[in-house]
Amino acid sequence: MKVSASINSQFNQHQIVVQTNDNSKELHIDPKASGYGSSVNGAEFLLLALATCFCNDIYREAEKKNIKVSLVEVDFTGEFGKDGEPGTNFKYKAHVAADASAEVINELIEHTDRIAEIHNTLRKGLEVTLSK
Repeated sequence: MKVSASINSQFNQHQIVVQTNDNSKELHIDPKASGYGSSVNGAEFLLLALATCFCNDIYREAEKKNIKVSLVEVDFTGEFGKDGEPGTNFKYKAHVAADASAEVINELIEHTDRIAEIHNTLRKGLEVTLSK
């Protein structure tokens, strides 16, 4: 699976396209009040990516186990300091409602935490390379 994200930012214009394989989607995010850049910062997007990954993976993994999930709530937090410093203290809470016992739902949550791709990418560490 090949995934990409592109931004075209100009004064009062902020165009975003995300793509997985041949499926592309435009996202609407307003520019900052100054007119330049995104009104949503990278840290917010990073935590949203983690929450989205867990949410989507819960549904995927539940389907494999024939569990019908009716609700997923994910709250992710992290801390960021001075410019250039990496984030720390990443934590999340998840609540899942499904047609299964509390024990089965808890096992689903723990299993999903272990296999969530974005989580594991960050847990392992990754190289980010600027191409010219």
